[in-house]
Amino acid sequence: MTLLSGARLVPLDGGAAAGPVDLRVLDGVLAEVGPGLAPGRDEVVDLEGRWLLPGLWDAHAHVGQWATVRRRLDVSTARSAREAGALVTERLRAQPQAAGSLLVGYGYRDVLWDEPTDADVLDEAARAAGAPDVGVVLVCGDLHSGWISGVAAAVLGLSPGVLREEPWFAVAGRLDPDEATLDGWVAEATRAAAARGLVGVLDVEMTDNLRAWQRRIGAGHTWLRVSAGVWPDYLDGVLARELATGDVIEGTSGLLSQGPLKVITDGSLNTRTAYCHDAYPGPGGALTHGVLNVPPDELEPLMAAAARHGVHAAIHAIGDRANTLALDAFERTGARGSIEHAQLLAPADVPRFAALGVAASVQPEHLLDDRDAIDATWADRAGRCYPLRSLHEAGARLVLGSDAPVAPMDPWLAISAAATRARDGRAPWHPEQTVPTAVALASSVRSRLAPGEPADLVVLDADPLADPAGLRTMPVAGTMLAGRWTFRAG
Repeated sequence: MTLLSGARLVPLDGGAAAGPVDLRVLDGVLAEVGPGLAPGRDEVVDLEGRWLLPGLWDAHAHVGQWATVRRRLDVSTARSAREAGALVTERLRAQPQAAGSLLVGYGYRDVLWDEPTDADVLDEAARAAGAPDVGVVLVCGDLHSGWISGVAAAVLGLSPGVLREEPWFAVAGRLDPDEATLDGWVAEATRAAAARGLVGVLDVEMTDNLRAWQRRIGAGHTWLRVSAGVWPDYLDGVLARELATGDVIEGTSGLLSQGPLKVITDGSLNTRTAYCHDAYPGPGGALTHGVLNVPPDELEPLMAAAARHGVHAAIHAIGDRANTLALDAFERTGARGSIEHAQLLAPADVPRFAALGVAASVQPEHLLDDRDAIDATWADRAGRCYPLRSLHEAGARLVLGSDAPVAPMDPWLAISAAATRARDGRAPWHPEQTVPTAVALASSVRSRLAPGEPADLVVLDADPLADPAGLRTMPVAGTMLAGRWTFRAG
């Protein structure tokens, strides 16, 4: 048993903060919460007036890709194809690689670049480093495209240049390390996430997530709870095991549960493939409205089959037309679940989230990454992008995530972006769509500080409601998962 004494609970209901209270933890659950609890045989931890929240969740992440990206060349600062090439040259000079190997980088965003992402740029960058036989692959910051040099294309058996959407998704997994190496990297990444107050994640990596996490948890990866998203290719296996969303998987100490069915129905903004009602600016052509990866006649049977077995749906939709079709699919099938991203919405669709009971699973940090691209590409519809306040006021349930590696797996970045819509000293972008900090916090937790609730907690050295400007660097003093510390500062 553990007695946490002298905690100040952060009010997530908009009320006033109460005086210090104590919390007794027994068998991974909060047994008592109240002032002046008498210590028994407990280990007593004096929180000395620190602030306490339920543990934070990341409602959308690709954990394996996040773990891998942390070790890849970062080209996110590049403002042109040539700058990206210069970063490649610098890396290969500093860290030479063997002929025939691949240098993989991450984070380029070419939507605002004037020059094309030609394969020759990357081949020239490798030659400039004295490594003409090293292939280069750069992964777009939104994960929906990849830029491949001529040498890399020969190694991979592909055409050089940029691959988008399904052709790129088929390649991306071939760049991953072996299973044992990846699991080690995932362990490091999840420990780091726990140090930022994270206790759980919905993992929608493009793999058999149940199998991967059963293996990892069995090997001692116990820093996070994991809801394992399932892709269509693996859905039959989940249904054969008669698993429904929320079911806890035996032999995982309660840490692994079945997640929702994940389907990517359209593309993304940076790749210019998000499926929209209105055409993108520029010359006409078949793709000016974006790309619909999974049309309704494929999506609805998938969702219906999953729903019959209690598996919820997590439907990726970024463009407004894709969101309309996804909401239509929820309405027609009666499925439960969420729309993932909901970045651009038609005004008539905003109230449909609450009416249909569909959660808006959003990644607010993306709005700060995308603001310039939106102003350049969707200027005529920018006021309808990331409409978080409109969704909240319409009664929709918001859940916040990172979409790591698109944004770092740090919940405070999402909370800050939702509450301030500002970063790097710039003025807030469409501040009319901010939400109160308490709402952003409540949208990042899955439990309460009450008896009978899991002892998933985060201890803070500052009041998160006091200063929105300090949310991005919120000091975390400790993280508890099921009654055990996964992180303690100092």
